Formats: sequence, C-alpha cells, structure tokens
Amino acid sequence: MPAATPDDHALAARLATDAGRLLVELRGKLSAEGISGKPLGREGDARAHELLVARLAEVRPDDAVLSEEGGADPARLTAERVWIVDPLDGTREFGEVPRTDWAVHVALVIGGRPAAGAVALPGRDLTLATDPPPPSPPAWDGPPRVLVSRSRPPAEATRVAEALGGELVPLGSAGAKAMAVVLGEAEVYAHSGGQYEWDSAAPVAVAAAAGLRVSRLDGSPLVYNQPDPYLPDLLVCRPELADRVIAAAAG
Repeated sequence: MPAATPDDHALAARLATDAGRLLVELRGKLSAEGISGKPLGREGDARAHELLVARLAEVRPDDAVLSEEGGADPARLTAERVWIVDPLDGTREFGEVPRTDWAVHVALVIGGRPAAGAVALPGRDLTLATDPPPPSPPAWDGPPRVLVSRSRPPAEATRVAEALGGELVPLGSAGAKAMAVVLGEAEVYAHSGGQYEWDSAAPVAVAAAAGLRVSRLDGSPLVYNQPDPYLPDLLVCRPELADRVIAAAAG
C-alpha cells in the first residue's frame, strides 16, 4: 500500500493551522459584532470548509475529499487517497466565546487507514501532527482521567472510570478530547453513541503517531472511507490501559 509522503504530512499540518487561524480571526470579528452561538458556528463551519476544499483542489487535485460540510461524492469510494476533514470540530464550543475546546481536523486516508493527519487547537494556538509526531504523553500517577462529552456522557465511559478507579472529565469536541490524551492531560477517551469518519480520522492519525492505542471501543480496527461514513464509537487511550478499558466498556 502506498504511504503518505513527507509533503502530505506537512500539508495536513499547514491546512489545519491555516483554517484554525481563519476561524480565530472570524470568531474575534463576529463576536465583536455581537454574533455568537449557532450563527457564529455556522459561519465558522462554512468558511473553514471553503478554505480547506479550495486548497486541496489546488494542491491535490487528483485526491478525493470527504468533508463534514460537503456533499457526498461517490467517486471517493474508488479513490486510493482521500482527505477526510472536519473544518470545525466542536461548532457548539466555537460559538461559546472564549472556549478553547474546539478543533480543525485534516487527515489523509490511504486504503482505509489514516496515513497522515493534523489536529489544530486554534484556541490554544497549537497544531499536533503526524510528522514530526507528538512525544508520548508523560506518566500520570493519579487516578486515570476519562474524558466525556459535556452533555452526553456515555454509560460505557462511566463503567470505564469505575473499573479503573478513575474520574470523568467533561470536555468539548472530539478532537479536543483526543488531543488531551496525546498531551497527557487525560488518559482515556472512550466514546460511544454516534460519530462520523471526519470526527475521528485526524485525531486517530495523530494519536497513533504518538504511540497511543486507537481502535473501536470493542478493540476492533477503525476503517475509513466507507460508503456510510457513520463510525459511532472510538477509543483513544494509553496502551497499558487498553485491555482494561475495552473489557469495562463491554460490560
């Protein structure tokens, strides 16, 4: 299977960073005009999508694109290389100024697997990418921190926290949660209850590059660029905790 090139890794990081900067500028301008909440989020989604799609069309015209904000393109299903992007992961958090737990996802999938990717955390002026990969997160001596949605903590995460003697930590977008594990700010992100490929492709690429365990919640592989992009569950965690997490999630 062909591998991602150094230019692919660099492009993912550059696109995520540039879209993030656009979003920071847009957020500052519109919030100063009194625009917030859903209207701010919708504008952010649209503007970041336009930037990413236009740039990919310019520099990777032969690659397919799957974006949360774009229409379905069946041609991607026969493409070897597919860019899967979430122009604004955490639209709700973006609209709640000054929250920083939102992200931009850019991933290149080759043969169903994330081969290169980047997650920008624009509110923190930070982009994490697959090359150079982030360092493995430092050891943590306290109770494992298990990340959950602010509004919809899944029962599986509660079981995981109980099994590990850990604690639930609410946080915003999927990318922000996955990168919190990469950065050593938490140990487990166990999600169930609904996501799509663009929610996890880039975070999975970056987390795997950092040496973390990435899989479905039952331990099976994550496969991308499927006819139905619904990919409802996800596990990102420290590898030494993976078996216990998977067992606890299964009940």
